[in-house]
Amino acid sequence: MTAAGRARRIRGAVAARPRLWLAVTLGFPVVYYLVMFIALVTRFQAWPNYTVTYDWLGNVAEIIRATPSLSDIGTIIAQEWLFEVGRMNYDFGNGISEWSLNINPAKVLVVCLLGGLVATLTTLVAGRRAQCSSARLGGAGAAGGLGAALVAMTNVTLAWVVCCATPSWVVGLAILGLGVSSSLWLEQFGWWIEYAGFVLLLASLYVLSGDAKAAANTNETPYPKSAMGAPQ
Repeated sequence: MTAAGRARRIRGAVAARPRLWLAVTLGFPVVYYLVMFIALVTRFQAWPNYTVTYDWLGNVAEIIRATPSLSDIGTIIAQEWLFEVGRMNYDFGNGISEWSLNINPAKVLVVCLLGGLVATLTTLVAGRRAQCSSARLGGAGAAGGLGAALVAMTNVTLAWVVCCATPSWVVGLAILGLGVSSSLWLEQFGWWIEYAGFVLLLASLYVLSGDAKAAANTNETPYPKSAMGAPQ
């Protein structure tokens, strides 16, 4: 099957369930950051006591104006925060942030893209339920779910004083119980893990958008049979 044919099939699946696609796409980022916030409050048994809103647009303008190398502009902007909420400890004078959740617009865009892919996969699974075997649906769904989990994990924007108070995706692993040294060691593989997640998601869409195998090669038949097993 050609790439154009697969694209048409994917567009058709989305067009058949536009409300489902929109709900998953828009709801995914909201649930994603809400889960991170709840995980922090649950882990540390304390509510946040400070919030900070940053002048993101002003900072981006200043970065563009003051950075001499064009190749560095994107990298620096991608690290700019828009909002921060966390728990401040004032036992040491001016205070130190014990933990925080940061909203980084560059990361938010990646999470929105992830939400769109998850929504597309969801509508494709729903639309091809009658044509594909359960093994094919289950395998592609599991691979897509694993890919979504990997991308989501590597875009966590949490900070914890135990992990040097630097926002990083590995802070989420440390908060979940993985050793701090092991978590920091894994940080160098973040890009590779994220790429692997996107590859799994796209591979799932590729598999599900293809033609269903002939009934003789699967354990299921795409068309109804009579009581004697002959096609109707």
